[in-house]
Amino acid sequence: MMIFTDTTDELFHVFNHDFSLELWKTYIHQILPNSADLFLEDAKTYDFKRMILPQLNNVNQNRQRVNHVSRTLTELVEIAKATIQKNYKKDLDVEIILYLGLCNGAGWVTKIDDQTKVLLGIEKILELNWDDRDNLIGLLYHELGHVFQEQFGILNRKLYKSEDKYLWQLFTEGVAMFFEQQMMNNFEYFHQDRNGWKAYFDTHLKELIKDFSSDAKHMTQNNQRYFGDWVSYHGYPDAGYYLGARLIQFICKYENFMDILDFDLEQIKMYLKLYQNKINKGLL
Repeated sequence: MMIFTDTTDELFHVFNHDFSLELWKTYIHQILPNSADLFLEDAKTYDFKRMILPQLNNVNQNRQRVNHVSRTLTELVEIAKATIQKNYKKDLDVEIILYLGLCNGAGWVTKIDDQTKVLLGIEKILELNWDDRDNLIGLLYHELGHVFQEQFGILNRKLYKSEDKYLWQLFTEGVAMFFEQQMMNNFEYFHQDRNGWKAYFDTHLKELIKDFSSDAKHMTQNNQRYFGDWVSYHGYPDAGYYLGARLIQFICKYENFMDILDFDLEQIKMYLKLYQNKINKGLL
């Protein structure tokens, strides 16, 4: 069963004029017991005072926007339930939580106490200006795409080579993008499309797939430029989401979407190579 937990009322209790980490720990324990370390460990990779704290205080200064997100998501979750049932005749077992994180992500699929959660971080939603209806529905569908793969295929694999990990990320983000587009009934829909984002990648796909294939051999968390709003590929973020979506669209010319959800790495490598060859030969 898909359920929505809205912590809007509770999250404002973490502010004593400004954000209080101690009050936040109490808040997060109330909604997700014994989980604070999950968020704190992830936040260690960022400069808290410079990058995180301003976004948290921004939430307290924009309560009307927060309340708008709350109302909109309440409606959209019900729409998502009906659309998934209509498209796939399936239900998802997941709790969707609107919460105040530590800039851990606008959307994050994780398991806590063996239960699948979609965590929607209000601070990142406001930072990215994703608080309008179109962006919220894209974000929701994208995260539910990951849940769909987890529950009807394989989302996580133990991979040890960096190249394999990033190829797998390309695949899983592509699956989520494809699911999002199916739900929107529009395979040209990209929730990241702003400031010429889609137009650029539509005309630079050959270069993008060449660069990704080359970069993957030596890609690390510090030098990857394909996944995240904080990285840049020729001035644009989230290049891997575009490439992943186009790759899954290509694979689905040959395979049923439900069948690819448990693809292994070798199948992904085969289709990526085939896709690149066809692009290079001008066949796509």
